[in-house]
Amino acid sequence: MPQSNQLPEETRHALRVVSKVLPFRVNSHVTSSLINWDAAPEDPLFRLVFPAREMLSPENFARIEKLVMKRAPQAEVLAAAQEIRADLNPHPSGQREKNVPELDGSPAQGFQHKYRETVLYFPARGQTCHAYCTFCFRWAQFVGDTSLKFASKEAEALQRYLRAHPEVTDVLITGGDPMIMGTHHLAAQIEPLLTEEFAHVSSIRIGTKSLSFWPQRFVSDPDADGLLRLIEKVAEAGRNLAVMAHINHWREIDNPIAREAIRRLRDAGAVIHSQGPLLKGINDDPAVWARNWSEQVQLGIHPYYMFVERDTGPRRYFEVPLHRGLDIYRTAIQQVSGLARSARGPVMSADPGKVEVMDVDLSQGRARYLLQFLQSRDPSRVRRPFWAEGEEDACWFTQLSAPHQAPAASPEIVRKEVVSPEPQRMPAAR
Repeated sequence: MPQSNQLPEETRHALRVVSKVLPFRVNSHVTSSLINWDAAPEDPLFRLVFPAREMLSPENFARIEKLVMKRAPQAEVLAAAQEIRADLNPHPSGQREKNVPELDGSPAQGFQHKYRETVLYFPARGQTCHAYCTFCFRWAQFVGDTSLKFASKEAEALQRYLRAHPEVTDVLITGGDPMIMGTHHLAAQIEPLLTEEFAHVSSIRIGTKSLSFWPQRFVSDPDADGLLRLIEKVAEAGRNLAVMAHINHWREIDNPIAREAIRRLRDAGAVIHSQGPLLKGINDDPAVWARNWSEQVQLGIHPYYMFVERDTGPRRYFEVPLHRGLDIYRTAIQQVSGLARSARGPVMSADPGKVEVMDVDLSQGRARYLLQFLQSRDPSRVRRPFWAEGEEDACWFTQLSAPHQAPAASPEIVRKEVVSPEPQRMPAAR
Protein backbone atom coordinates (compact mmCIF):
# COMPACT_ATOMS: atom_id res chain seq x y z
CA MET A 1 0.00 0.00 0.00
CA PRO A 2 1.44 3.43 -0.94
CA GLN A 3 2.25 5.74 1.96
CA SER A 4 2.25 9.52 2.31
CA ASN A 5 5.93 9.78 1.40
CA GLN A 6 5.09 8.33 -2.02
CA LEU A 7 2.76 11.17 -2.87
CA PRO A 8 3.68 13.44 -5.78
CA GLU A 9 6.33 15.96 -4.81
CA GLU A 10 3.95 18.82 -5.68
CA THR A 11 1.43 17.48 -3.13
CA ARG A 12 4.06 17.08 -0.42
CA HIS A 13 5.43 20.55 -1.11
CA ALA A 14 1.96 22.08 -0.79
CA LEU A 15 1.47 20.24 2.50
CA ARG A 16 4.70 21.68 3.89
CA VAL A 17 3.66 25.20 2.93
CA VAL A 18 -0.03 25.20 3.89
CA SER A 19 0.58 23.48 7.23
CA LYS A 20 2.61 26.53 8.31
CA VAL A 21 -0.72 28.42 8.38
CA LEU A 22 -3.43 25.80 8.89
CA PRO A 23 -3.03 23.01 11.49
CA PHE A 24 -2.16 19.51 10.34
CA ARG A 25 -2.25 16.30 12.35
CA VAL A 26 -3.03 12.72 11.36
CA ASN A 27 -2.83 9.37 13.14
CA SER A 28 -2.18 5.75 12.24
CA HIS A 29 -5.85 4.73 12.14
CA VAL A 30 -6.65 7.37 9.54
CA THR A 31 -3.60 6.57 7.41
CA SER A 32 -3.90 2.78 7.63
CA SER A 33 -7.67 2.20 7.74
CA LEU A 34 -9.44 5.15 6.16
CA ILE A 35 -7.39 6.66 3.32
CA ASN A 36 -7.26 4.92 -0.05
CA TRP A 37 -3.67 5.75 -0.99
CA ASP A 38 -4.15 4.47 -4.54
CA ALA A 39 -6.62 7.33 -5.08
CA ALA A 40 -4.69 10.04 -3.18
CA PRO A 41 -4.61 13.01 -3.34
CA GLU A 42 -8.15 12.91 -4.80
CA ASP A 43 -9.36 10.39 -2.22
CA PRO A 44 -12.07 12.10 -0.07
CA LEU A 45 -10.61 10.81 3.20
CA PHE A 46 -7.19 12.09 2.17
CA ARG A 47 -8.74 15.50 1.50
CA LEU A 48 -10.41 15.34 4.88
CA VAL A 49 -7.06 15.53 6.72
CA PHE A 50 -4.28 16.59 4.32
CA PRO A 51 -4.07 20.32 3.46
CA ALA A 52 -4.03 21.32 -0.21
CA ARG A 53 -2.44 24.28 -2.01
CA GLU A 54 -5.83 25.81 -2.86
CA MET A 55 -6.72 26.24 0.82
CA LEU A 56 -4.67 29.45 0.74
CA SER A 57 -5.08 32.25 -1.77
CA PRO A 58 -2.37 32.28 -4.48
CA GLU A 59 -0.86 35.38 -2.89
CA ASN A 60 -0.74 33.87 0.60
CA PHE A 61 0.61 30.57 -0.66
CA ALA A 62 3.39 32.35 -2.53
CA ARG A 63 4.23 34.41 0.55
CA ILE A 64 4.66 31.37 2.82
CA GLU A 65 6.32 29.33 0.08
CA LYS A 66 9.00 31.99 -0.33
CA LEU A 67 9.76 31.90 3.38
CA VAL A 68 9.89 28.09 3.41
CA MET A 69 12.17 27.90 0.39
CA LYS A 70 14.68 30.36 1.81
CA ARG A 71 14.53 28.65 5.23
CA ALA A 72 13.45 31.82 6.96
CA PRO A 73 13.62 31.94 10.77
CA GLN A 74 10.65 30.32 12.49
CA ALA A 75 9.63 33.65 14.03
CA GLU A 76 9.36 35.23 10.58
CA VAL A 77 7.26 32.36 9.24
CA LEU A 78 5.01 32.49 12.30
CA ALA A 79 4.48 36.25 11.97
CA ALA A 80 3.40 35.86 8.34
CA ALA A 81 1.14 32.92 9.24
CA GLN A 82 -0.54 34.92 12.00
CA GLU A 83 -1.30 37.77 9.60
CA ILE A 84 -2.90 35.35 7.16
CA ARG A 85 -4.88 33.62 9.92
CA ALA A 86 -6.30 36.94 11.10
CA ASP A 87 -7.89 37.37 7.65
CA LEU A 88 -9.44 33.88 7.74
CA ASN A 89 -12.13 34.79 10.29
CA PRO A 90 -10.84 32.50 13.07
CA HIS A 91 -13.94 32.90 15.25
CA PRO A 92 -17.04 33.05 13.02
CA SER A 93 -20.66 33.68 13.95
CA GLY A 94 -19.97 35.82 16.99
CA GLN A 95 -18.24 33.04 18.92
CA ARG A 96 -15.98 35.39 20.82
CA GLU A 97 -17.90 38.66 20.62
CA LYS A 98 -21.41 37.43 21.45
CA ASN A 99 -21.29 33.85 22.73
CA VAL A 100 -19.00 34.27 25.74
CA PRO A 101 -21.04 34.81 28.93
CA GLU A 102 -19.86 36.37 32.17
CA LEU A 103 -18.80 34.52 35.30
CA ASP A 104 -17.95 36.35 38.50
CA GLY A 105 -18.07 39.66 36.64
CA SER A 106 -15.61 38.67 33.88
CA PRO A 107 -15.83 36.84 30.55
CA ALA A 108 -16.06 33.12 31.29
CA GLN A 109 -12.95 31.31 30.06
CA GLY A 110 -13.80 28.20 28.10
CA PHE A 111 -17.56 28.75 27.78
CA GLN A 112 -20.04 29.68 25.08
CA HIS A 113 -23.72 30.29 25.78
CA LYS A 114 -25.47 31.19 22.54
CA TYR A 115 -28.79 29.42 23.01
CA ARG A 116 -30.82 29.63 26.20
CA GLU A 117 -30.91 25.92 27.05
CA THR A 118 -27.42 24.88 25.96
CA VAL A 119 -23.97 25.74 27.32
CA LEU A 120 -20.81 24.78 25.47
CA TYR A 121 -17.88 23.88 27.70
CA PHE A 122 -14.27 23.61 26.51
CA PRO A 123 -12.16 21.69 29.08
CA ALA A 124 -8.49 22.61 28.64
CA ARG A 125 -7.34 18.98 28.40
CA GLY A 126 -9.69 18.36 25.47
CA GLN A 127 -8.48 21.10 23.16
CA THR A 128 -6.78 18.94 20.58
CA CYS A 129 -7.93 16.04 18.36
CA HIS A 130 -6.76 12.60 17.28
CA ALA A 131 -6.45 14.05 13.76
CA TYR A 132 -7.35 17.45 12.34
CA CYS A 133 -10.06 17.91 9.72
CA THR A 134 -8.98 20.34 7.01
CA PHE A 135 -12.40 22.03 7.00
CA CYS A 136 -12.65 22.48 10.78
CA PHE A 137 -14.35 25.71 11.83
CA ARG A 138 -12.44 25.59 15.13
CA TRP A 139 -9.04 25.39 13.46
CA ALA A 140 -7.93 28.39 15.57
CA GLN A 141 -7.95 26.11 18.65
CA PHE A 142 -5.02 24.17 17.20
CA VAL A 143 -2.51 26.74 15.90
CA GLY A 144 -0.76 27.36 19.21
CA ASP A 145 -2.07 30.89 19.77
CA THR A 146 -3.54 30.96 23.28
CA SER A 147 -5.38 34.21 22.53
CA LEU A 148 -7.51 32.33 19.99
CA LYS A 149 -8.36 29.37 22.24
CA PHE A 150 -11.46 28.59 24.21
CA ALA A 151 -10.32 26.55 27.20
CA SER A 152 -11.22 26.19 30.86
CA LYS A 153 -8.84 24.67 33.41
CA GLU A 154 -11.40 24.81 36.20
CA ALA A 155 -14.26 22.28 36.25
CA GLU A 156 -15.77 24.06 39.24
CA ALA A 157 -16.33 27.13 37.06
CA LEU A 158 -18.85 25.16 35.03
CA GLN A 159 -20.66 24.19 38.20
CA ARG A 160 -20.82 27.80 39.39
CA TYR A 161 -22.22 28.89 36.06
CA LEU A 162 -24.88 26.18 36.03
CA ARG A 163 -25.98 27.05 39.56
CA ALA A 164 -26.68 30.57 38.36
CA HIS A 165 -28.49 29.43 35.19
CA PRO A 166 -31.24 26.90 35.94
CA GLU A 167 -32.60 27.45 32.43
CA VAL A 168 -29.70 25.37 31.07
CA THR A 169 -30.80 21.80 30.35
CA ASP A 170 -27.94 20.71 28.06
CA VAL A 171 -24.18 20.87 28.56
CA LEU A 172 -22.14 20.23 25.42
CA ILE A 173 -18.55 19.27 26.25
CA THR A 174 -16.59 20.16 23.15
CA GLY A 175 -13.18 21.11 21.81
CA GLY A 176 -11.05 20.09 20.15
CA ASP A 177 -12.24 16.67 21.15
CA PRO A 178 -13.07 15.77 24.76
CA MET A 179 -12.39 12.12 23.94
CA ILE A 180 -8.69 12.94 23.71
CA MET A 181 -8.85 13.22 27.52
CA GLY A 182 -8.17 10.34 29.87
CA THR A 183 -11.31 8.87 31.41
CA HIS A 184 -10.50 10.13 34.91
CA HIS A 185 -10.20 13.70 33.58
CA LEU A 186 -13.48 13.41 31.70
CA ALA A 187 -15.15 11.97 34.81
CA ALA A 188 -14.02 15.02 36.79
CA GLN A 189 -16.05 17.18 34.39
CA ILE A 190 -19.14 14.97 34.23
CA GLU A 191 -19.68 13.29 37.60
CA PRO A 192 -20.39 16.49 39.61
CA LEU A 193 -23.24 17.22 37.18
CA LEU A 194 -25.01 14.00 38.15
CA THR A 195 -25.94 15.23 41.62
CA GLU A 196 -29.38 16.48 42.58
CA GLU A 197 -28.06 20.05 42.65
CA PHE A 198 -27.81 19.95 38.86
CA ALA A 199 -31.02 18.05 38.17
CA HIS A 200 -31.96 20.73 35.63
CA VAL A 201 -29.10 19.45 33.41
CA SER A 202 -30.95 16.58 31.77
CA SER A 203 -28.56 15.99 28.86
CA ILE A 204 -24.80 15.84 28.66
CA ARG A 205 -23.47 15.95 25.13
CA ILE A 206 -19.95 15.13 24.00
CA GLY A 207 -18.84 16.42 20.60
CA THR A 208 -16.29 14.04 19.12
CA LYS A 209 -14.63 12.82 15.94
CA SER A 210 -13.02 9.88 17.74
CA LEU A 211 -15.74 7.45 16.71
CA SER A 212 -14.25 7.48 13.22
CA PHE A 213 -10.73 8.89 13.70
CA TRP A 214 -9.79 6.84 16.80
CA PRO A 215 -12.49 4.24 17.60
CA GLN A 216 -9.89 2.50 19.76
CA ARG A 217 -10.89 5.04 22.40
CA PHE A 218 -14.02 2.97 23.04
CA VAL A 219 -12.63 -0.51 22.36
CA SER A 220 -8.95 -1.15 23.07
CA ASP A 221 -7.46 1.92 24.78
CA PRO A 222 -6.31 1.14 28.34
CA ASP A 223 -9.18 3.13 29.86
CA ALA A 224 -11.84 2.26 27.28
CA ASP A 225 -13.77 0.07 29.72
CA GLY A 226 -13.62 2.82 32.34
CA LEU A 227 -15.06 5.26 29.81
CA LEU A 228 -17.99 2.94 29.17
CA ARG A 229 -18.58 2.62 32.91
CA LEU A 230 -18.68 6.43 33.13
CA ILE A 231 -21.36 6.48 30.42
CA GLU A 232 -23.31 3.83 32.30
CA LYS A 233 -23.10 5.98 35.41
CA VAL A 234 -24.66 8.91 33.55
CA ALA A 235 -27.53 6.69 32.39
CA GLU A 236 -28.00 5.29 35.91
CA ALA A 237 -28.32 8.86 37.20
CA GLY A 238 -31.28 9.36 34.86
CA ARG A 239 -29.47 11.67 32.48
CA ASN A 240 -29.11 11.47 28.73
CA LEU A 241 -25.54 11.00 27.44
CA ALA A 242 -25.48 12.06 23.80
CA VAL A 243 -22.42 11.43 21.66
CA MET A 244 -22.42 14.06 18.89
CA ALA A 245 -20.36 12.18 16.32
CA HIS A 246 -18.80 14.07 13.43
CA ILE A 247 -19.09 11.80 10.40
CA ASN A 248 -18.47 13.25 6.96
CA HIS A 249 -18.33 10.13 4.79
CA TRP A 250 -19.66 6.60 5.16
CA ARG A 251 -16.16 5.18 4.74
CA GLU A 252 -15.17 6.59 8.14
CA ILE A 253 -17.23 3.96 9.93
CA ASP A 254 -16.94 1.18 7.35
CA ASN A 255 -14.44 -0.84 9.36
CA PRO A 256 -14.77 -3.43 12.16
CA ILE A 257 -13.33 -1.41 15.02
CA ALA A 258 -15.56 1.61 14.34
CA ARG A 259 -18.61 -0.65 14.30
CA GLU A 260 -17.51 -2.27 17.53
CA ALA A 261 -17.04 1.17 19.10
CA ILE A 262 -20.58 2.12 18.10
CA ARG A 263 -21.97 -1.11 19.54
CA ARG A 264 -20.15 -0.67 22.85
CA LEU A 265 -21.27 2.94 23.20
CA ARG A 266 -24.90 2.04 22.61
CA ASP A 267 -24.72 -0.89 25.01
CA ALA A 268 -23.38 1.46 27.68
CA GLY A 269 -26.43 3.71 27.28
CA ALA A 270 -25.15 6.47 25.00
CA VAL A 271 -27.36 7.90 22.27
CA ILE A 272 -25.30 8.64 19.15
CA HIS A 273 -26.21 11.51 16.82
CA SER A 274 -24.26 12.32 13.65
CA GLN A 275 -23.49 15.64 12.02
CA GLY A 276 -21.08 17.07 9.51
CA PRO A 277 -20.78 19.72 6.82
CA LEU A 278 -21.31 19.43 3.09
CA LEU A 279 -17.82 19.66 1.56
CA LYS A 280 -16.80 20.11 -2.05
CA GLY A 281 -14.54 17.28 -3.16
CA ILE A 282 -15.36 15.12 -0.14
CA ASN A 283 -19.09 14.49 0.12
CA ASP A 284 -20.84 16.79 -2.38
CA ASP A 285 -22.69 13.82 -3.82
CA PRO A 286 -26.20 12.74 -2.77
CA ALA A 287 -25.22 9.08 -3.07
CA VAL A 288 -22.54 9.58 -0.40
CA TRP A 289 -25.01 11.19 2.00
CA ALA A 290 -27.74 8.62 1.33
CA ARG A 291 -25.37 5.77 2.09
CA ASN A 292 -23.89 7.67 5.04
CA TRP A 293 -27.28 8.15 6.70
CA SER A 294 -28.64 4.70 5.82
CA GLU A 295 -25.65 2.87 7.25
CA GLN A 296 -25.69 5.04 10.35
CA VAL A 297 -29.31 4.13 11.03
CA GLN A 298 -28.48 0.46 10.55
CA LEU A 299 -25.77 0.83 13.22
CA GLY A 300 -28.11 2.69 15.59
CA ILE A 301 -26.89 6.26 14.95
CA HIS A 302 -29.39 9.08 14.58
CA PRO A 303 -28.64 11.44 11.63
CA TYR A 304 -28.88 14.98 12.94
CA TYR A 305 -27.44 17.77 10.76
CA MET A 306 -26.04 18.32 7.29
CA PHE A 307 -24.26 21.62 7.87
CA VAL A 308 -23.15 24.27 5.41
CA GLU A 309 -19.39 24.89 5.56
CA ARG A 310 -18.84 27.88 7.87
CA ASP A 311 -17.36 31.19 6.79
CA THR A 312 -13.92 30.59 8.29
CA GLY A 313 -10.52 29.18 7.39
CA PRO A 314 -10.24 27.66 3.89
CA ARG A 315 -13.99 27.83 3.29
CA ARG A 316 -13.72 28.73 -0.43
CA TYR A 317 -11.96 25.42 -1.05
CA PHE A 318 -14.88 23.47 0.44
CA GLU A 319 -18.00 25.63 0.08
CA VAL A 320 -20.97 24.61 -2.05
CA PRO A 321 -23.66 27.10 -3.23
CA LEU A 322 -26.78 26.96 -1.09
CA HIS A 323 -29.06 25.98 -3.96
CA ARG A 324 -26.80 23.06 -4.88
CA GLY A 325 -26.56 22.03 -1.23
CA LEU A 326 -30.34 21.92 -1.05
CA ASP A 327 -30.49 19.79 -4.20
CA ILE A 328 -27.92 17.35 -2.77
CA TYR A 329 -29.84 17.14 0.50
CA ARG A 330 -33.19 16.57 -1.18
CA THR A 331 -31.87 13.97 -3.59
CA ALA A 332 -30.18 12.10 -0.74
CA ILE A 333 -33.11 12.27 1.67
CA GLN A 334 -35.45 10.88 -0.99
CA GLN A 335 -33.32 7.71 -1.10
CA VAL A 336 -33.47 6.81 2.59
CA SER A 337 -36.06 5.44 4.98
CA GLY A 338 -38.06 7.57 7.37
CA LEU A 339 -35.66 6.80 10.23
CA ALA A 340 -32.81 8.46 8.32
CA ARG A 341 -34.92 11.50 7.50
CA SER A 342 -34.20 12.88 10.93
CA ALA A 343 -31.23 14.56 9.24
CA ARG A 344 -31.86 18.28 8.80
CA GLY A 345 -30.16 20.32 6.15
CA PRO A 346 -28.62 22.19 4.66
CA VAL A 347 -28.18 24.20 7.88
CA MET A 348 -26.04 27.30 8.42
CA SER A 349 -24.79 27.74 11.98
CA ALA A 350 -24.71 31.52 11.57
CA ASP A 351 -24.48 34.47 13.95
CA PRO A 352 -28.21 34.70 14.80
CA GLY A 353 -28.76 30.93 14.95
CA LYS A 354 -29.04 27.69 13.02
CA VAL A 355 -30.70 28.54 9.71
CA GLU A 356 -32.19 25.82 7.51
CA VAL A 357 -32.50 26.32 3.75
CA MET A 358 -36.01 25.10 2.94
CA ASP A 359 -36.40 26.15 -0.70
CA VAL A 360 -34.79 28.24 -3.44
CA ASP A 361 -36.46 30.13 -6.27
CA LEU A 362 -34.04 30.81 -9.15
CA SER A 363 -36.66 31.89 -11.68
CA GLN A 364 -36.52 35.66 -11.20
CA GLY A 365 -32.90 36.36 -12.08
CA ARG A 366 -31.97 36.96 -8.45
CA ALA A 367 -32.28 33.99 -6.13
CA ARG A 368 -34.88 33.95 -3.37
CA TYR A 369 -34.27 31.65 -0.42
CA LEU A 370 -36.91 30.30 1.92
CA LEU A 371 -35.27 29.91 5.34
CA GLN A 372 -36.19 29.09 8.90
CA PHE A 373 -34.41 29.05 12.24
CA LEU A 374 -34.04 25.67 13.90
CA GLN A 375 -32.34 27.40 16.82
CA SER A 376 -31.90 31.10 17.54
CA ARG A 377 -30.49 33.57 20.02
CA ASP A 378 -34.10 34.79 20.06
CA PRO A 379 -36.28 31.68 20.56
CA SER A 380 -39.36 33.49 19.22
CA ARG A 381 -37.88 33.22 15.71
CA VAL A 382 -37.64 29.42 15.71
CA ARG A 383 -39.70 27.61 13.04
CA ARG A 384 -41.04 30.81 11.48
CA PRO A 385 -40.12 30.64 7.77
CA PHE A 386 -38.93 33.81 6.04
CA TRP A 387 -37.57 34.89 2.66
CA ALA A 388 -34.17 36.30 1.79
CA GLU A 389 -32.51 37.28 -1.47
CA GLY A 390 -29.02 36.77 -2.82
CA GLU A 391 -26.95 35.79 -5.79
CA GLU A 392 -27.40 32.35 -7.29
CA ASP A 393 -23.94 31.33 -6.09
CA ALA A 394 -24.50 32.49 -2.48
CA CYS A 395 -22.87 30.10 -0.02
CA TRP A 396 -23.52 31.71 3.37
CA PHE A 397 -26.10 33.65 5.37
CA THR A 398 -24.25 36.97 5.24
CA GLN A 399 -24.26 36.82 1.42
CA LEU A 400 -28.03 37.19 1.49
CA SER A 401 -29.31 40.74 1.33
CA ALA A 402 -30.80 42.01 4.62
CA PRO A 403 -32.90 38.91 5.30
CA HIS A 404 -36.10 39.78 7.15
CA GLN A 405 -38.32 37.44 9.04
CA ALA A 406 -41.71 37.27 7.37
CA PRO A 407 -44.44 34.64 7.01
CA ALA A 408 -43.48 32.35 4.14
CA ALA A 409 -47.03 32.27 2.82
CA SER A 410 -46.95 36.06 2.35
CA PRO A 411 -43.44 37.03 1.27
CA GLU A 412 -44.52 40.58 0.41
CA ILE A 413 -45.41 41.24 4.04
CA VAL A 414 -41.99 41.80 5.54
CA ARG A 415 -41.52 42.64 9.18
CA LYS A 416 -39.42 45.66 10.04
CA GLU A 417 -36.94 43.90 12.31
CA VAL A 418 -33.92 42.29 10.68
CA VAL A 419 -32.96 38.75 11.52
CA SER A 420 -29.71 39.53 13.32
CA PRO A 421 -30.00 42.51 15.68
CA GLU A 422 -27.38 43.00 18.34
CA PRO A 423 -28.18 40.28 20.88
CA GLN A 424 -28.40 40.78 24.60
CA ARG A 425 -25.27 39.64 26.44
CA MET A 426 -25.80 36.66 28.71
CA PRO A 427 -26.30 37.70 32.33
CA ALA A 428 -23.40 37.28 34.68
CA ALA A 429 -23.32 34.41 37.14
CA ARG A 430 -23.49 35.45 40.75
